[in-house]
Amino acid sequence: MKITFVNPPQTASKYKFMGVIAPPLGLAYMAAVLEENHFSVNIIDASASDMTWEEFEENLKNSNPDIIAITALTPTIEKALKTAKKSKNLFPDSIIVMGGYHPTFNFEELLNYEFIDIVIRGEGEYIILDLVQTIENHGDLSKVKGIAFDNIVTPERELIMDLDLLPFPARHLLPMDNYKLLNMDTKMSTMITSRGCPMQCSFCSSASLHGSKLRLRSIKGIVDEMEDLIENFNIETIAFMDDTFTINKKRVIEICDEIIRRNIKVLWGCTARVDSLNADILKKMREAGCITLFMGVESAEQQILDDVNKKTTIEKVQEAFKVCREEKIRTIASVVLGMPGDTHESIKKTVDFVKDLKPSYAIFSLATPYPGTKFYQQVFEKNMIKVKDWSKYTLISPIIDTIECSLDDLKKYQTIAFCKFYLRPSYLLRQLITDGPILLKTIWGVFRHVLS
Repeated sequence: MKITFVNPPQTASKYKFMGVIAPPLGLAYMAAVLEENHFSVNIIDASASDMTWEEFEENLKNSNPDIIAITALTPTIEKALKTAKKSKNLFPDSIIVMGGYHPTFNFEELLNYEFIDIVIRGEGEYIILDLVQTIENHGDLSKVKGIAFDNIVTPERELIMDLDLLPFPARHLLPMDNYKLLNMDTKMSTMITSRGCPMQCSFCSSASLHGSKLRLRSIKGIVDEMEDLIENFNIETIAFMDDTFTINKKRVIEICDEIIRRNIKVLWGCTARVDSLNADILKKMREAGCITLFMGVESAEQQILDDVNKKTTIEKVQEAFKVCREEKIRTIASVVLGMPGDTHESIKKTVDFVKDLKPSYAIFSLATPYPGTKFYQQVFEKNMIKVKDWSKYTLISPIIDTIECSLDDLKKYQTIAFCKFYLRPSYLLRQLITDGPILLKTIWGVFRHVLS
């Protein structure tokens, strides 16, 4: 059997405006598991390749698949549905499978479309293997855990507890030259070193999918993969995409020590919780090649942090950015405007607070309730969701209003926030010295995206 995985056209990363285009690791992991079991597999990353719909169809024709597996997030679901429909028209006898965050939590909605045959719910690597083997052997699909089809919803499949059982993602099937980070002119890739997050922030869809139990890869497996990226793909920059890479300080030190011991020369960045950093761990990370941290600030209001179960304090946010500046590590502050408790005053306070933190970059998102999260359930029950069009769930379009701010107010505040942060002479001078042309590309991308 031939299986084609598809990242649909026109579904670039939600951070593309920041110069970030990341490989679809989920598809690459599933493809690797199928290849390991001797199936013929290919991946069409139509988004990263900037394919037109006509170019996508031509690529799909060339692959001549028996099974077409399409990934979807909430804001890309319409493009995924269009992909599924075109795929079914081209190959009416093929089996169309859809998976990802949105399909996992909205499978009933998707099964209403006659061109979708099966939905995968949850971590897909071994679900897709069970599914393909069952189809090839003409077996009973109702025995495959973690799927939905027709009027049948099978039991959930257990989470993958030993992540070292997974092969490295099948990056040889991806257009690796097309991925980039912060507009840097270097070859990059992403990696994960863990799944699951015990912190359980209410707005996080990743934690909803991967669970609250932290599952860790071995140090050897992580650094082996880094070496594989360098030797086989000439990767110069790696972005670790764990929910929070730094949650286990001892483990971070061990990873860094192994990178240093093997004399691996690669630059990398990661996600980090503000309450998991100190000067000692940052010095070690810097020595091992870390240059960028992506940290959740969310709000300057402690009550809002408590409401979303952030489990940290304003003071810890301030200290984390201070120590990163001292250790000369680039920071990206992730901020959420328009949470239910936000007021005109609290939003202005948050924008000023972020300026005072002096991060290298800042992303001012609008509160977006993704299906499957506690946040979605909370605002849905209170009838606060004002926009039902999934394509607007981009973090740029307002979806809910607050006790004081309308949707129009929130969009205005977001634009003001980006302008106030990026157009300060002191900021521009500081960042031009450190990041040069990268900054100019990033600012242009930010404003083009927000103002559109």
